[in-house]
Amino acid sequence: MRQFGRRKINWLLPVMVLLGLVLSGISASAAEGGGTSSSAGATVYVVEADRSVDSGLYHYLKRAYEEAEEAKANRVLLVLNTLGGTVSSALDIGELIRESKVPTTVYVQGKAVSAGTYISLNAQQIVMQPGSTIGAAAVVDGSGTLIDNPKTISVWTEEMKSAALLNERDPNIAAAMVNTSLVVELKELGRTKEKGDILSLSAQDAVKVGYAEYTAATLKEALNGLRLDQPNVVTYEPSVMEKIGEFLTHPAVMTILMIIGIAGIAIEFMVPGFGAPGIIGMLAFILYFFGHYVSGFAGFEDVALFIIGLLLLLSEFFIPSFGILGILGAASLVSGVLLAAPNPKSAVLSLAAAVVIAAVIVIIVAKRFAHKGVWHKFILRDQLTNEQGYRSSMNKSDYFGQRGIAITPLRPAGTIRIGEARVDVVTLGEFVQPNAEVVVIQVEGTRVVVRQLHENE
Repeated sequence: MRQFGRRKINWLLPVMVLLGLVLSGISASAAEGGGTSSSAGATVYVVEADRSVDSGLYHYLKRAYEEAEEAKANRVLLVLNTLGGTVSSALDIGELIRESKVPTTVYVQGKAVSAGTYISLNAQQIVMQPGSTIGAAAVVDGSGTLIDNPKTISVWTEEMKSAALLNERDPNIAAAMVNTSLVVELKELGRTKEKGDILSLSAQDAVKVGYAEYTAATLKEALNGLRLDQPNVVTYEPSVMEKIGEFLTHPAVMTILMIIGIAGIAIEFMVPGFGAPGIIGMLAFILYFFGHYVSGFAGFEDVALFIIGLLLLLSEFFIPSFGILGILGAASLVSGVLLAAPNPKSAVLSLAAAVVIAAVIVIIVAKRFAHKGVWHKFILRDQLTNEQGYRSSMNKSDYFGQRGIAITPLRPAGTIRIGEARVDVVTLGEFVQPNAEVVVIQVEGTRVVVRQLHENE
């Protein structure tokens, strides 16, 4: 028994050593693969983000990451191509990537500049397509002018540096992409970023400085670079509502909806009784706000502001306010439309174009149906002329020289009786008692002047 036990131990030792070497090899292979899962069937969610960085992109990515987490995906491959966008949305998306349970690899197709650079730095890996660029993340205003506010630059620079440090990227390079006043030596590239310049990196340069893991000409190459064994690739598809929202928020469609909305409601006000223009106009505005709401641009407060503006405009037709309600209503309408739009500047241009085109449409319709216009409720167009026997008021010239009796005291105005007629008169300042006899000495239109008659007259 002892000999058998010794033989068993002698036989097990080599097997255990061999098993340990195999396990070590597997661990080394996994480490060499950049920490990605090497198990067969690892799920990769491919999410395309080929658009501006705004609140709509944030809500789109939020839904994509939620779906990836529910599916217990091993990685999100975020295909990014953007020229930038708003800083606030970039910060939200960066936080979304950092806090996600699913690690992210950003695949830059084309450009990931400005806010797109910040989004990329929050990912665990960056892969770039040859010819693509990353960087140029200086803060600019809505017109593209560089902002030189020191506080703004400092805050954004620190945000970029913090994002770079998340995955051990050089924070000085991130700062050079924002701050024009910095001088940064790029030893790996053999050049220096001079003062006044904004740093951008090509795909090859990004790999050299450690900002990108590798380059990939196609999406398939980017997936292969993850070194996953037979990955289960899932391409995230936007929902039907998201596709409808994307269509309705297209600048051209947005402008057309505003034209139809403005023209329809204006025609309904001016040529009431049809109903169809008002309904169509309201439907156009409903589609406008619905598209912006499902895309994540508009909130309930924007819709409420628009409805309040519409009610104020309606009130102007029934409540005399000397135009105050109309002005407030128009301001609320415009504010609601602009606040709901992703880009206020482009929204102003779209709204201006819509107002001009809608005005032309309204003028044409108003002329065509002029006899039914709302202004006919306030304007009397029938003419009653003297030639037709009409008089604007009673002709009192016949009273000149006639005598009458004062019915009321004349102080100096009062009423007298001439024959059977009661006539309102005035004196030249004298006081006349009731029942006194008077004579008409002057008639000027409707003004009849009298004086008291004395006994000897």
